[in-house]
Amino acid sequence: MKYIVLLCDGMADYPLDELGGLTPLQASDIPNMDHIAREGKCGQAQTIPLDLPPGSDVANLSILGYDPAKYYTGRGPLEAASMGVELELKDIAFRCNLITEHNGIIADYSAGHITTQQAGELITMIDEQLGTSNINFYPGISYRHLLVLSGLQCLDAQCTPPHDEVGSKVDDFLPTGQGSDILVKLIKDSKPLLEAHEINKKRSGEGKNMANMIWPWAQGHAPSMPKFRELYGIGGAMISAVDLLKGIGIYAGLRVIDVPGATGYLDTNYKGKADFALKALESDDFVYIHVEAADEAGHIGDIEAKMKAIEDFDRYVAGRVLKGLRVFDDYKVLLMPDHRTPIALRTHTYDPVPIAVLSSGGEGDDVIEYDEFSVESGSLGIIEGYKIMEYLVK
Repeated sequence: MKYIVLLCDGMADYPLDELGGLTPLQASDIPNMDHIAREGKCGQAQTIPLDLPPGSDVANLSILGYDPAKYYTGRGPLEAASMGVELELKDIAFRCNLITEHNGIIADYSAGHITTQQAGELITMIDEQLGTSNINFYPGISYRHLLVLSGLQCLDAQCTPPHDEVGSKVDDFLPTGQGSDILVKLIKDSKPLLEAHEINKKRSGEGKNMANMIWPWAQGHAPSMPKFRELYGIGGAMISAVDLLKGIGIYAGLRVIDVPGATGYLDTNYKGKADFALKALESDDFVYIHVEAADEAGHIGDIEAKMKAIEDFDRYVAGRVLKGLRVFDDYKVLLMPDHRTPIALRTHTYDPVPIAVLSSGGEGDDVIEYDEFSVESGSLGIIEGYKIMEYLVK
């Protein structure tokens, strides 16, 4: 039996007046996802417990079968694993964004989706200027980087994700609580250093958002997790462009596959992800395909971009995978987003998300389209997030 997860990050949404009361998913042309829903079994998944932050870290841990109440320690350490940064017992890893601050306002959580090369130069400079024996910065992809504090009491500092506060005053959302003074100083000290760098002078001259401030958040210690094979008796692979999902895959003992041209944005290599997944299934029993684009569109509030991301996912990932799976006798496909990223809110929510499970030779239920509301009549009902994988595999 072959198992494949098609995960379109943040795809689910709320009805929008601009779309005549439809969600972007309902308004999109998605024949392949509709096929999965029509021929498979449908329902909803509560991927995020109400007492944990509604992020992709919690949601994807849950979908992979790890109860986040037991295994979630923070986003930072998961991304550290992907970046090859080994955490010691007393290390605290933070996700560290490069953001745009303008007149005291958080203007952009991604510094205009800065390129990985430019961002790498900036974070390397910040590490040289602000790093110490117990403060270290590591470059990642685009605006997503890592800050590791060693032996400092910052674990319980309250930090806000920058994508939640675009348009808000920086001073209103600086870190608070134990150890926050260290973080606030790093944030404020980074601004003059970044603005003086030639990269930002050039970006400003070209009318692009400057990457003129760091923003640490989502901290935690390294988690201790059983391997996916221990839980489900099968091995497999993780395909994603973002360090968070790669890190989850590493902790789960999955083989992480890097796809050329996978960017974690709207221009990602959809076809490549599908093709690499099908190739992996020749030797692996399980593949998890994660595509970030729809989530990014939700965060910037762009309806047209979100619908394009959904339709590209349908055509170039779901459609390509469905066609390629015909060479296997037995397979199961799980289709779902990890959470909702509503256009109107530009952030994640706790709402349940639509799921559909297609089995080779299996029967469907009464659902004929895939969206946030049609699945409510599906036979699966509402499944607790971390129980999805057990249903799929066992």
